[in-house]
Amino acid sequence: MKTTVSLYDTTLRDGAQAEEVNFSVEDMIRIARKLDQLGVHYIEGGWPFSNPSHTAFFEQMRNIKLKKSKLVAFGATRRAKLKASEDPSLKSLVTSSAPVATIYGKSWDLHVHKALKTSLGENLDMIGDSVAYLKKRKDEVIYDAEHFFDGYKANPEYAIETLLAAEAEGADCLVLCDTNGGVMPFEVAEIVSQIKQRITKPFGIHAHNDGELAVANSLVAVRLGATQVHGTINGHGERCGNANLISIVPNLKLKMGINCISDANLGKLREVSRYIDELANLPHRKNQPYVGESAFAHKAGMHVDAVAKNPLTYEHIIPEQVGNKRRILVSDLSGRSNILHKAAELNIPLSKESPELHEILKKVKQLENEGYEFQGAEGSLELLMLRAGHSYESVFSIFDRIDYRVFTEKRKVDPDPVSEATITVEVGGTTEHTAGWGNGPVNALDRALRAVLPKYFPGTGLEAVRLLDYKVRVLTAAEGTAARVRVLIESGDGRSRWGTVGVSENVIEASWQALVDSIEYKLLRASKKS
Repeated sequence: MKTTVSLYDTTLRDGAQAEEVNFSVEDMIRIARKLDQLGVHYIEGGWPFSNPSHTAFFEQMRNIKLKKSKLVAFGATRRAKLKASEDPSLKSLVTSSAPVATIYGKSWDLHVHKALKTSLGENLDMIGDSVAYLKKRKDEVIYDAEHFFDGYKANPEYAIETLLAAEAEGADCLVLCDTNGGVMPFEVAEIVSQIKQRITKPFGIHAHNDGELAVANSLVAVRLGATQVHGTINGHGERCGNANLISIVPNLKLKMGINCISDANLGKLREVSRYIDELANLPHRKNQPYVGESAFAHKAGMHVDAVAKNPLTYEHIIPEQVGNKRRILVSDLSGRSNILHKAAELNIPLSKESPELHEILKKVKQLENEGYEFQGAEGSLELLMLRAGHSYESVFSIFDRIDYRVFTEKRKVDPDPVSEATITVEVGGTTEHTAGWGNGPVNALDRALRAVLPKYFPGTGLEAVRLLDYKVRVLTAAEGTAARVRVLIESGDGRSRWGTVGVSENVIEASWQALVDSIEYKLLRASKKS
């Protein structure tokens, strides 16, 4: 395998420029540690001159030793008509704790004239002076040729001159930037092929994703000799984002034979992807290649049957290589293979000869036709499969009766409505009532249920169960307020999470079904551990 490609992560700067992303200094430190564990070669910590939080980050990083990664401070070339030694941005790079500095300069004559409002010659001096100043004070200097591809298409000779200016003063790597993200892969191939003949220093690629081509453009550049790839975790970045390192890494290693990280670290890819999204407070993209929940999910019965015989039939890699796993979905499109695979996954004894197999398949198709959705409610699915067997007895069978009543009241003295739920249970002729208050009917039902049940199921950890997510989907919108709705609930106990589902024309009843399944699933798990 080749070992000539280094990974350069700019999640903390470019990634943080994405809409709705805002990392605290503590977040940035935690991300840097995680990227170091992944084996990323360079971690760009931000621009200490332009952002107080980045300045604070570099200050705190003085006391943190990275094991594998090099910390990078980012900035710009000196200002026009100002000496490099007097430029505050360059000074901030020098005083940062980072051993590596990356500076960007203008490659597009349009930007030189319109943005910098200076001459083409002065811009070349700005690039050369800045690189020379930093080379005396940093271990490495990386030069980002901003808007390089657009600049090359407008004025190829001048764009190359900007690279040569940085190269002449000792820049360690010349990075070709598709800053606007609109260059096509064939254009990258043509331009990189020309550039290789004019420069001697190693070069890299920094691609944005405005044309949905950042990963493709990065891989094309690597194939033509780029030795450094810039990107962000999950592709976060300004506008449409940056090249997604979560896709680039396995493509380099598994498809192109470039050993950019170890096999063990490749297996951490999904974990790192989810970790960054959690700190960014963003939902995980289910269909993200390699690491998304749907990346190796199979729904069609024919596909499931084929994967059982040979996973290569419908999977381009082994999921575990990137820390993911295969998922077999059960839906109205399911066949016997889906049910059998899911049963094996859940340790439910079921074979092709089991009489309940047909019953389960028939029930799943019937319920999904009514609006149920089991792909996000595997807790309800497991209960459905168990109920089809004659040996399973629901934990709720101890109750001769379990009823509920809910009402919501808006009082003049309260700014918001309040809800009360009453649960009635009857066991052996004894009737008990409990009530719960909540900020809504579902919250009140949840509290009332968990107030009464621990008495009958002590030591099961039921008090730790929390409702983590609640979604309502209208299934028959044409019927207006009489529409059938589906409620999906995600619950957790601090150690695991599970989903349950309910469907009804009454949103409270749909919620009740999902809540009861959620509690029963937790009790089922507890009984298996005892």
